[in-house]
Amino acid sequence: MSNSGSKKRHELIYVIVGKEDYLVNARCRELLDELLEPSQRATGLFNADPSEVSVRDVLDELRTAPFLTDKRVVVIKGADDFISKNREILEKYFDNPCPTGILILTVNSWPNNTKLAKKLSRVGKLISVAQPKAWQLPQRLIQYTADAHSKNLSKDAAQLLIELAGDDLVRLYGEIDKLALFADSEKTVTTEHVEKLIGHNRFYNAFAVIDACLAGDAGQAVDRLRNMFASDKSTEFKVVGAFAFHLRRMFNAKVLLEEGLNTPEIVRRLRIWGNRDSFFAQLRKMTLKQVGENLQQLAATDYAIKTGRTKARVAIEQLVLKLATGSNAR
Repeated sequence: MSNSGSKKRHELIYVIVGKEDYLVNARCRELLDELLEPSQRATGLFNADPSEVSVRDVLDELRTAPFLTDKRVVVIKGADDFISKNREILEKYFDNPCPTGILILTVNSWPNNTKLAKKLSRVGKLISVAQPKAWQLPQRLIQYTADAHSKNLSKDAAQLLIELAGDDLVRLYGEIDKLALFADSEKTVTTEHVEKLIGHNRFYNAFAVIDACLAGDAGQAVDRLRNMFASDKSTEFKVVGAFAFHLRRMFNAKVLLEEGLNTPEIVRRLRIWGNRDSFFAQLRKMTLKQVGENLQQLAATDYAIKTGRTKARVAIEQLVLKLATGSNAR
């Protein structure tokens, strides 16, 4: 059934607000799909560049009689500055919007104490696009990989990427962009790609730091940590994830060992790669309680970094010293 024959009610003004452009633009596309069929867009849609179009042009487009459709849709993406420059005129339009025109604005912020915000509640709809919840992230990455690169991303690869790179969506999209290039002609981005491109160096560097900590060699542990920061500028954002990934794997492996599972089965379940002998040698040096305590200290460090109480380099170095001196005490 065509949109022109549909009785579904639509608003005259939509404001889509969010910090992440990809998510905001995706929601805008979904809204356009609800409002206009592809065949109607040639005559019913006007995409306005906010840096080039005048507010008069926008209002003229909204008031233009629809042709071959029952509505005229005007979209202004990244409209924050456009709104600031033309606030008074837009306020008047919000008082009396054209009944056959639909205005869609995408913005980075939408303060609710402005006149426009108060008027919008009477004539339109505010759509807020927020950072997805943790459980939604893998599917978001899978969808982005398909949309941006026409490739598949396995769920295991998505989860491993989040483990290694953290939960910041913009940063994760950047990692997907690199992975898509790395996968080259292959249609699927796999855990192997993630391990080789993102996990390998960061994981093994974290492994080496923890190994020095368990040996009680604080000097070597700190030197290895500083080499991590020196060799990769992005380490500051991802170092916690690298340590967390390794410590969580140690914790899970220790649990499985205590449940009586053999080493090959643990390797298979936890997808442990690289020097497995060294990994299990580390496990033998720690109790399950000690691994859990280290994870708790790392979580506290992560919280302090994210809340601005400390800098990543300082906090992680302090944690490494604490782990190393703790190993000496043991």
